[in-house]
Amino acid sequence: MKSFKLYSLDVVEDDASVEVPLVDGLILNKEDERSTWLLEAYTDLSLYDYFKKISEQDRDIIVEAVITKKENAPAYFQTKICSLTKFEKHISVLFEGSIRRNKSDYSELLLESLLQKGLEGSALLTEFRDKIKSKPKLKVKNKIK
Repeated sequence: MKSFKLYSLDVVEDDASVEVPLVDGLILNKEDERSTWLLEAYTDLSLYDYFKKISEQDRDIIVEAVITKKENAPAYFQTKICSLTKFEKHISVLFEGSIRRNKSDYSELLLESLLQKGLEGSALLTEFRDKIKSKPKLKVKNKIK
């Protein structure tokens, strides 16, 4: 098992994403036969009802996680909430899931989004270079595999 610092976390919902402001976070690669990952977000109490609703629906959600430091490309995970714990001023949300290898490469997602905007040639190359450095958040189709 390997553990890492969870730098940032977003829940990807259809055409938007919900940024989860982390007080602290941890991500574990269980390195088991199912390639399971655990992500724990220690966050603001104001998100309790949001996560409670998702948990009660027992639905899969896609999360975008940046691991260790801001400069790292985000990784996408297909998860379910397996634990939601309420504290006095914060909550702990534990997600269990697997990394999405298909369409999870940031460069590919970025290029796809720029092409959809109609960019081509040198304009495409310039925009791609700028965005690959600044790493803006990208939307990912929420397809269950």
